[in-house]
Amino acid sequence: MGHDDGPGRRVLAGPAGAAADVFAALSGADLTTVQLEVARRRADRLSGPGVLRRHRDDRFVAPSPLPFAVLRRVEDALLAAAASFDLVTLAPLVPLGTHSAVAGLAQHRVVPTGRGTEVAADPTTGLALEAAVRRTGPDPVRLATVQRVVRAQRVDRSGMYAHFSLFGAVTAGRDTGNLEFERQHVDEHARLMVAGCRALGATAVSLGVTVLDPRFEGLLDATEVPVRPFPEREGGRGGYYEGLCFKVYASFGGELAEVGDGGFTPWTRKLLGNAKERLMTSGLGVDRLATLLPD
Repeated sequence: MGHDDGPGRRVLAGPAGAAADVFAALSGADLTTVQLEVARRRADRLSGPGVLRRHRDDRFVAPSPLPFAVLRRVEDALLAAAASFDLVTLAPLVPLGTHSAVAGLAQHRVVPTGRGTEVAADPTTGLALEAAVRRTGPDPVRLATVQRVVRAQRVDRSGMYAHFSLFGAVTAGRDTGNLEFERQHVDEHARLMVAGCRALGATAVSLGVTVLDPRFEGLLDATEVPVRPFPEREGGRGGYYEGLCFKVYASFGGELAEVGDGGFTPWTRKLLGNAKERLMTSGLGVDRLATLLPD
């Protein structure tokens, strides 16, 4: 019946479990009608003070504690570094199932809406959808953006928020044989990650590279970006990335800190149903970088 850890197990063990089965079997339009009516009835019971109390207490709606000007500075620097990419303003929503069916993320980690959509949790998934729409010719599609995203899982670490901004970039294209697409565009994204961090004043930038397929061994040997092997990496395995992935580390005068991520994914291949499609993705944490900049 889906995610039923913690309170979910208790709720779904009662009448709500049967109701959830009924709702899940409804057509999209009928389910939207029910969800909107439930939302209307719950909203009718709310008052102004109750809404204000929710604004104060709910981690999903509280404003970021980071200064607007600092976040904007980071965004502008990263977007300027992506001069060879087409910049896209993504919607804050993506179709329901984008993160689970396409990217393989657990559905309970994203925030669904009542209209067959879910709140964006990663700009590269939205960029992958748009890249798939634009993949009509032989030339690669290069897209980049900055997007405020929301993730539902709670992370009890300093500097981790329910919503935050991410810079994301994708290059979508067709397999040209002998890993030529992969070799060219992993280097392209590695250099983009370095350029973005350097534009913000990073004194050192490096990549921790994890090879997921032996054929990808040495794919970044010719790059000018400092790289090191990272075979012990756990996250990103199990179908999210394929072939090769990397973590991005940057220093702004102190120790190297993790600021980004990248790798090859099967997303456009799934979306277009074409085994020849290839997709390289990468991203940097805008909020994370903002917390590392010197005063």
